[in-house]
Amino acid sequence: MIQKLFSAKYFGILFLLFLSINSLSAQQSVARDWNEQLLSAIRIDYARPTNHSRNLFHGAVLMYDAWAVFDTTASTYFLGKTVGNYTCNFNGIATPTNIDAAVHEVMSYAMFRLLRHRFQNSPGAATTYQSLNALFASYGYDANFTSTDYSTGSYAALGNYMANEMILFGYQDGSEELNGYQNQYYTPVNPPLVLGSYTDTNPIDPNHWQPLQFDLFIDQSGNPTPGYTPPFLGPEWGKVTPFCLKPADLQIINNGFDWYVYNDPTDPPYIQNSNQNGIDDPYKWYFTLVASWSSHLDPADPTMIDISPKSIGNIDIQNFPTTFAEFKNFYDFTNGGDIGTGYALNPYTNAPYTEQIVKRADYARVLAEFWADGPNSETPPGHWFTLLNYINDNPLLVKKFGGQGPVLSDLEWDVKAYLALGGAMHDSAVDTWGVKGYYDYVRPISALHYMAGKGQSSDASLPSYDPHGLPLIPGLIELVTVGDPLAGASNEFVNMLKVKAWKGPDFIADPLVDVAGVDWILMSHWWPYQRPTFVTPPFAGYVSGHSTFSRAGAEVLTLLTGDPFFPGGMGTFAAPQNEFLVFEEGPSQTITLQWATYRDASDQCSLSRIWGGIHPPIDDIPGRIIGEKIGIEAFNLAASYFDGSILNIEDQNISKLATVFPVPFNNTLNIKLSEPKAIEIQLYDINGALLIHKKNTAENNEVSLNTERLASGVYFVKLKQSNHTILVKKVIKN
Repeated sequence: MIQKLFSAKYFGILFLLFLSINSLSAQQSVARDWNEQLLSAIRIDYARPTNHSRNLFHGAVLMYDAWAVFDTTASTYFLGKTVGNYTCNFNGIATPTNIDAAVHEVMSYAMFRLLRHRFQNSPGAATTYQSLNALFASYGYDANFTSTDYSTGSYAALGNYMANEMILFGYQDGSEELNGYQNQYYTPVNPPLVLGSYTDTNPIDPNHWQPLQFDLFIDQSGNPTPGYTPPFLGPEWGKVTPFCLKPADLQIINNGFDWYVYNDPTDPPYIQNSNQNGIDDPYKWYFTLVASWSSHLDPADPTMIDISPKSIGNIDIQNFPTTFAEFKNFYDFTNGGDIGTGYALNPYTNAPYTEQIVKRADYARVLAEFWADGPNSETPPGHWFTLLNYINDNPLLVKKFGGQGPVLSDLEWDVKAYLALGGAMHDSAVDTWGVKGYYDYVRPISALHYMAGKGQSSDASLPSYDPHGLPLIPGLIELVTVGDPLAGASNEFVNMLKVKAWKGPDFIADPLVDVAGVDWILMSHWWPYQRPTFVTPPFAGYVSGHSTFSRAGAEVLTLLTGDPFFPGGMGTFAAPQNEFLVFEEGPSQTITLQWATYRDASDQCSLSRIWGGIHPPIDDIPGRIIGEKIGIEAFNLAASYFDGSILNIEDQNISKLATVFPVPFNNTLNIKLSEPKAIEIQLYDINGALLIHKKNTAENNEVSLNTERLASGVYFVKLKQSNHTILVKKVIKN
């Protein structure tokens, strides 16, 4: 098994080289160097997507601000600004004679200090420190220089100061870093499921998350913990200070303590007391679909499919399902996949995409592993940074921001791209884990085992009927009968449920050569397509983090490049025959994952979690919808910093030109001009999101804004004349 894991790591490294193949002959920017250091540190840390989305964003902020502080147009995000409840003071520093050198120095000291702090308790800390020290020394910088007094004009001290401020910000941002990121209030409803005991999970509440108890737990980064029941990771993460999430989209729900829930997707379906024909219960349909797709994971299955962009992808968000009937149409319950029809032509070559006919089993198994936590365990937010770096290295990419304007330097492109993507990944975690914590929804392994323990819900005239049981589906889920190979020596399993599915780790003695395959097994023996030392991530399923991260990342990359398609109309990843899969042999042939667009890659990631047995469809679609919103809003907010249009939080002198009243305001905010003037009045929230936009004619000198729907908090009034900002005023609503 260890050899197999090393093999997988080896091919993960090959993938990273493959993604960066075009950069080998070119000099990377200093921002890229530090981003790669951060990704490497994540790969040997504990697999915590919440923490690492935050690390990626905070690193991106420091790198961006180190560049923006010397740029004549851009506005810094953190340096000299108030973010949430924290103010990072900045008194300015002399303009350098060599700006590039100053940016390099500030950025390197800032990232060196932050990464050493954030990964000091990592199981891979020694390796990470060695790598950080080596890069820092290669630049000729002094690791012993720790001063933060930049008043001397020292750019190294400014970098140290910025890192120290970010560390202090992190102590109060709601992440509970000072408490080791421990949960402060949450406790699970259900007792742990003891893995490998193959007992049913009754009695549990089937609508809530259940911990898993391991003899040996190994997280997705390969870090072992014997005799362990992993706690829920980050159920209170919704209170972390966001980047682009809006107060208007936040609900603070008190249920014993305050839950912070952004973009509330509303309740998932809860189990019903089926009056026969249990498949009509949405809960049962969603989770049974996971079992159905598990039957696709046998390379002995001759089913062949085309996995090229000619046949898959190309789904518009307008076609995402919202009703149960639409979900049943969107996902193919029996054959797998979705409603994507692919593309007639590659828009860059104007030629059809070439078919790639492979075994469905190989495709599904590779998807489950590739998208699980990144090709080399950098967790989903890190995976999208890896994809970004892959795109950046493609010689067909023209680095024009949004596909327009001048070609940017590698450094300017990188710091802007990292801030936009980092903000999206960070807020995807804040939003998703806030939802996960509040709804605390069940995972397939618990839901399927629970229903199997109850019996079947299709026919009251048959044995083992229970309103909470699984639906009977011929050829997929059936009752064990006398004479069945699964009946047991004394027929002890007769009338229990069996499923035709991936047989699980009990059938893999040597992962270098063995394949579990698919056959009839007792439903109580069903496993997700995952390692037996991991099984399912230690947090609730609803909504899917993979779906949210991926759709947000896809939107950022689409807006960043100004093109929904990968450069040249295709992104790819090759999974070598019998070398890529970790916990069993495979794939049986080399296959190449292919994506025409960033959204296609995102949608494929979402499907991978169903084939992997981790999420039902109801976890998926709400995550995609939330991710779409976050990706667009994060990019637009980041762009407002890049062009300097973001509001300056310092009040400008408004008294001679206009009066804003009442202060504080409630349901109405009035602006009275010193004289009639044609202006635009805009009201922004503290994150820079435009909430109200009203035009005043030259005949009027007083305007009223209806603010009844706004939450209490800090806002900014901005007045513009002839497209130029003339006034900004900070105001507070009770």
